[in-house]
Amino acid sequence: MSFVASAGVARVWVRVTGVVAFLGTVGLVLVVVLADLDTAGQAAGVVGSVVALVGLLVSVVSLFRGGGSGGGRRVRGGRGAVVAGGDITGSALGKDSKVTGPRTPPRRVSSRRDGDDVRAGRDGVAAGGDITDSALGEGSER
Repeated sequence: MSFVASAGVARVWVRVTGVVAFLGTVGLVLVVVLADLDTAGQAAGVVGSVVALVGLLVSVVSLFRGGGSGGGRRVRGGRGAVVAGGDITGSALGKDSKVTGPRTPPRRVSSRRDGDDVRAGRDGVAAGGDITDSALGEGSER
């Protein structure tokens, strides 16, 4: 699922939650006005318990789905590895490597995708986006 689709679904759920909360509040106010305060207190207790259980359920589901906003990218590297969750631009990585000359202007749009795991093995180099305009390895130059 792309970020745009998940953002649209999130907006729908925020609106649904707002409408349900508003209707619940109106219902409790009507119970206070039309019934007595003891009945309203009991109704509020039941509604609070149900909302707490729904919140617990959403938390557990989010935990097991690897939830969170943005996608859940994991960045891991072995011993001596260089790992970045995004783009690597204009970097010198490795013994005696160097970047010379003018800087490359940054790109406006990154090719990075949310949710991808980034992993580099021992002494490896990995990025979640693009590696551009860089010197990689011992004694390398750009």
